[in-house]
Amino acid sequence: MYDSLNTYLNSVQRAWEAQDGNLVATLVSLSDKHVLNRNLQIEMPENMVQRIIDQPMDEIVSAHLKVLYYLTCEPRNYMAAYKSHTVCAKAVVEILKQLREENWCLPIMYAICLDLRLLAQRCERVGNTSKPGEILENAAESLMACFRVCAVDNRSSDEDTKRLGMLNLVNQLLKIYFRINKLNLCKPLIRAIDSSAYKDQFPFSQQVTYKYFVGRKAMFDSDYKSADEFLSFAFQNCHKKFPKNKRLILIYLVPVKMLLGFMPKKEVLERYDVLQFYELACAIKDGNVRRFDEVIERHEPFFIEHGIYLIVEKLKIIGYRNLFKKVYLLTQTHQLDLQHFLCALEFVGEIDISMDETHCIVANLIHEGKIKGYISHQHNKLVVSKQNPFPALNTVP
Repeated sequence: MYDSLNTYLNSVQRAWEAQDGNLVATLVSLSDKHVLNRNLQIEMPENMVQRIIDQPMDEIVSAHLKVLYYLTCEPRNYMAAYKSHTVCAKAVVEILKQLREENWCLPIMYAICLDLRLLAQRCERVGNTSKPGEILENAAESLMACFRVCAVDNRSSDEDTKRLGMLNLVNQLLKIYFRINKLNLCKPLIRAIDSSAYKDQFPFSQQVTYKYFVGRKAMFDSDYKSADEFLSFAFQNCHKKFPKNKRLILIYLVPVKMLLGFMPKKEVLERYDVLQFYELACAIKDGNVRRFDEVIERHEPFFIEHGIYLIVEKLKIIGYRNLFKKVYLLTQTHQLDLQHFLCALEFVGEIDISMDETHCIVANLIHEGKIKGYISHQHNKLVVSKQNPFPALNTVP
C-alpha cells in the first residue's frame, strides 16, 4: 500500500519510463489492492498527476483516481466511475498509436478494457440506463477503437506487433455481444482471428476462452459438429483449477454432444453438478418423450438461465427417433405400420396424440435424415431402407 499519493504517482512514472507494461497495468487495475487506499481516492487529481506523470499516461492515471473516488463514495456512483473510465480507454488508444513500433503497452490495454467491461456490466445491473444493453454497447465501441489500432499494425516485427493483442479484445467483445444478444456482431471478429497469422501465438488461456465462445456461436447457428469441436477443445484444455469454468463449458457441450448422438456419463455430470442432463439422456435413450417433457418442465429455469432451452427442446426429436427404432427392431420389417408408432407414443404417455401428428413426426425425422425411408400414405406405412434405416446421429448431415 502507498503512504501517499506522491508515492503512488512516482511508482507509476518509474514503471512507465522503464516500459514495464505489466507493472503499469497493475497500478491502474481495479482488481489491485491499491484501490482500497484512501490516499488515492481523489475527485480532482489532475494538477498533482500532471506534475509527475508524462503524457498521455497522465490522463489514464487521473481518470483512474477519479474512478476510485466514485467507487468508494457513499452512495457509490457506478455511472460516474464508468464515464471516467472511458477516458482511460480513449487514452489507451492514443498510447497504442504513439508507440508505433512497440507492444509492451498491451497489458495496460488489457487491464483498462477488462475494467471497462466489468464497470459497464455493473452499471447495467444497478439500472443506470433506460435501455438495457446500452452501456455495454457503448463499452464495446471503446473496445473496438483499441481493436482497430491493433488490427492494422503492419509496421512492427512479429515480436513487437500489436496484433498479438487482438484475441484478448475479441474475447472481451464476445462476452459483451453474448450478454446483449447481438451475436451477428461476432462474425467479423471471428473471421479476423481465424485469418490472423498469429492465431497460434496468442496466449493459450485466451485461445481456450475464444474456442468456448466460438463453440457457443456455432451451437446457436445449428452447426453442431463445429460446436462440438470448439467446445470440446475448451473443456479439455480448461485448467482443472477452474471447475466453475469447466462446468459452464459443459452446460453447452453436453446438449451439443447429445444432438450428435453421444449420451453423457453420469459420473461426469455428477462431478460438475449438471445432473439435469442425465435425466434428459435417460428419457431420450428410452424414447420416453413424455418423461422428456417432464424433465424439461422441472428444470426449465436452469435451461432458460443458460440460454439453452430451445437447443435442449430439439433433443425431443431424438427421443422420437429412438422410440420408433425400437418399434422397427420389434417388428423386424421394412414396411412399418404407422399405427404401431401411434401405439408406441400412447404407451409412453402421449395420450392426446393423433395419427396426423404421428405422420408429421415421422416426416420430420425423414426430412432431418434421422430415418431413411418414405411414407406410403395409401397404406399408412413407413417404408424404410433395407440398409441402415436409422443412421447414427453423428453421420446425419
